[in-house]
Amino acid sequence: MKKILVAGGAGFLGSHLCKSLLADGHHVTCMDNLYTGRMINIDGLFGSNFEFKCVDIAEQPKLGWYDEVYNLACPASPPAYQKDPIKTFWTSIMGTKHCIHSGSKVFLASTSEVYGDPVVHPQPETYFGNVNTVGIRSCYDEGKRAAETIMMDFHRQYNISIKIARIFNTYGPNMSASDGRVVSNFIMQCLYGEPITIYGDGQQTRSFCYVDDLIRGFKLLMDSDSSLVTPVNLGNPGEFTMLELAVLVKELTGSKSEIVFKPLPSDDPTQRKPDISKAERLLGWKPTVELREGLMKSIEYFRRFV
Repeated sequence: MKKILVAGGAGFLGSHLCKSLLADGHHVTCMDNLYTGRMINIDGLFGSNFEFKCVDIAEQPKLGWYDEVYNLACPASPPAYQKDPIKTFWTSIMGTKHCIHSGSKVFLASTSEVYGDPVVHPQPETYFGNVNTVGIRSCYDEGKRAAETIMMDFHRQYNISIKIARIFNTYGPNMSASDGRVVSNFIMQCLYGEPITIYGDGQQTRSFCYVDDLIRGFKLLMDSDSSLVTPVNLGNPGEFTMLELAVLVKELTGSKSEIVFKPLPSDDPTQRKPDISKAERLLGWKPTVELREGLMKSIEYFRRFV
């Protein structure tokens, strides 16, 4: 049994990770300030091997000792991280620093947003990105880029054991219905019979990974050889346009919602698709849940809130 801390453990990804680690027989401490995390996500986890601490990782320098620390503590949807951009950036920087100072093996949940609006497609880990340092999304993008830098520098200077995952668009149960991400937006709009809002012409693309596949990748990366310290892409390389996604969600929900088009937000990437050859080669990982199957599971979850 390992003693494991999951920072941001009441969030969408964190709650699934806590559940999976508990199923593996570990003792799990979930730390979350509930800024975007929700108690409903972890209500069924409480027991002798699970504890919850309502703590802000950016303000809490002394974490205690753990075998492993997963740092997932940062808002990930644009409305959430743009609500308080300074807090978002600070959480990425100081939260990562505090996790490293625990002296444990540390996992950073980074993001495909570090690639910006990519001109290389699909995106390999060797691509440095096409980024805007002063845009409305930069608090999140640049915060994660800086967090990766901190991780690597602490590893080089103090030999801290680290793992860095670059997460591509992920969806599934425990997402907040109002978090502003495209999958939850489309599903809820269809379930309520509201217009499905597509920003731009709908031809921008994303790759959608079901949460169970991603969590499996997290654990494989954390358990990988100590020599693997550079970032690893985790995502589903299946690529879909926003219009294709909207049509599929409409079909699966049986909705009569009309599709409407609105102006594209600033800095919204035109395409995003992971090159996962590194994860396949070094972790033996690739996603197995097809988009249709994952969406059906997600729709079933969201129907409970309608």
